[in-house]
Amino acid sequence: MSDRLKRQGATRRGLLGLGAAGLLGLTGCGFRPLYGEQGSLNSNSPVSAELAAVEVANVPERRGQLLRRALRERLWAGGQASPRYTLTTSLQIGTEPEGYRTDGLPTRVRYTVNASWWLVTRDAQPQIVLNGTERAVDAFNIPDNQFFAGDASSEAMMARLMERLADDIVTRLAVELQERSAV
Repeated sequence: MSDRLKRQGATRRGLLGLGAAGLLGLTGCGFRPLYGEQGSLNSNSPVSAELAAVEVANVPERRGQLLRRALRERLWAGGQASPRYTLTTSLQIGTEPEGYRTDGLPTRVRYTVNASWWLVTRDAQPQIVLNGTERAVDAFNIPDNQFFAGDASSEAMMARLMERLADDIVTRLAVELQERSAV
């Protein structure tokens, strides 16, 4: 066996050992999965119960309905509980052409979507519990003379943006609710 192959094998073993030591170190520093012991939303953790108690308010237009559906899927992964909160979201969408043909028509469009959100109690005197703004950016190409392909690209891009925003909002909610329950 050549020296080069021996060094590669030693390097791989060293990296594997370093990775294993890093994972063991996480358990010693108090690392815990966000949603419970198994890291699943189906666990009986307080955060999962709080997330399941969030009702998602209607969001206007098709894009808003995509966001609402994605939020509900994430919040109610373990089943819906009796609502104690209402999550209200508002979308602001900006577009910017990125590429141009020689005749000046755009060939690529970038979308920037800002989602402002508020988590409000459902009491007689509603109070804002949490609020924030999440941002996602994506783009799609505008093909020449392929109108259906352009529409399909645009719709797929918008679905990706709404999924990304839902992930970000639910993660922020879970972290904030976990910190509140630890106090």
